[in-house]
Amino acid sequence: MNVTVIGAGLAGCEAAYQLARRGVSVSLMEMKPQKMTPAHHSPGFAELVCSNSLRSDQLENAVGLLKEELRRCGSLILRCADENRVEAGGALAVDREGFSQAVTDAVRAHPNITVVEGEVTAIPGGEVVVASGPLTSDGLSQAVAGLFPADSCLNFFDAAAPIVTFDSIDMEHAWFASRYGKGTADYINCALSEEEYLAFWKELCAAEEAEVHGFEDKRVFEGCMPVEVMARRGVQTLAFGPLKPKGLPDPKTGREPCAVVQLRRDNKQGTLYNLVGFQTHLKWGEQKRVFSMIPALKNAEYVRYGVMHRNTYLDSPRLLDRYYRVRGNERISFAGQITGVEGYVESTASGFLAGVELARRLLGQGPLNFPRETAIGALALYVSNESVVDFQPMNINFGIMPSLDCRVKGKREKNAALSRRSLELIDGIKERL
Repeated sequence: MNVTVIGAGLAGCEAAYQLARRGVSVSLMEMKPQKMTPAHHSPGFAELVCSNSLRSDQLENAVGLLKEELRRCGSLILRCADENRVEAGGALAVDREGFSQAVTDAVRAHPNITVVEGEVTAIPGGEVVVASGPLTSDGLSQAVAGLFPADSCLNFFDAAAPIVTFDSIDMEHAWFASRYGKGTADYINCALSEEEYLAFWKELCAAEEAEVHGFEDKRVFEGCMPVEVMARRGVQTLAFGPLKPKGLPDPKTGREPCAVVQLRRDNKQGTLYNLVGFQTHLKWGEQKRVFSMIPALKNAEYVRYGVMHRNTYLDSPRLLDRYYRVRGNERISFAGQITGVEGYVESTASGFLAGVELARRLLGQGPLNFPRETAIGALALYVSNESVVDFQPMNINFGIMPSLDCRVKGKREKNAALSRRSLELIDGIKERL
């Protein structure tokens, strides 16, 4: 009884681990380090592009609920994330290198997992979980496309923000604080006056973007919009978006600036900081020139410039069932962002469910069928919902979960009640895990 898992990202590692811990032998196939993608810089498994990629850890937030469900169900990814977390207010931020190393060590050490390095360009026989990620190689993309009608594989763009060193930030023009004073003061806030903001906005709009290659086009995924594209939508778009100053008064003046650029810690040591909301497709030289117009970043040292790259995902409502299996060819499952779940936590959830349900089928056990009232179930049922016509990648949100039977006043209170309902169900399900 052996399963091939393609891809050692978060989804692939989670699927492989859930299969292995249930006694199923797994061949985990990973093309790194022999072949890398534009977004990857390390040979380790479960590589993140940002320390805060796992987002909110509050139960009033749907992704916070999803993480708590995965914790209670024995997720490898959440265990490693918690072991390598860094302070970030109400978010789950991690030391990226430590997190990746922890996942890599756990996967390689499991006696039921064999890691096979090298690019996969064909779908193997037998049971397979394809978790090749949003940057699936051209060879494997062609193999996947061959499974489905020609219009079922879609492309969109994703972007990563630059990272600067803490020592190079001019703290004379910045201060530590969280918005409205909530949580701990984990963010560095870089103020811009009205004159500075207008000059920055003008140059950002005019800055030169990196070349778009043959397979790429100009479509932009709204959930991860490049900062220069956002700026071109109007002079105030950034000031009401990622640069909004609300709840961030400058301690020197006691007043809110015209705009504030927030920086978030990217590693446990606090030596690196990520520019929040600054995903970009600008040329690297243009990034240095324009972002240096932010007073606190005038002399910033960039350890990574922003990059933008192709993502590939399936028209999953037409192709996959609630277990992330291919309809009509159930020996093949998919997991991760290639299924159209958006985000690292959501990818982990898809890998978890695909691995658990496949292991149960191979062991002759009935499916768990995570209900729509749980975040794990709601995400899988949305991705496989054939009534969804214009399918776009989806983050977990309370809108895809059933409403409460009773009225609850206040959004936070209602979300908290939805989370309590879900976790009660999860506590029942985990006894069967």
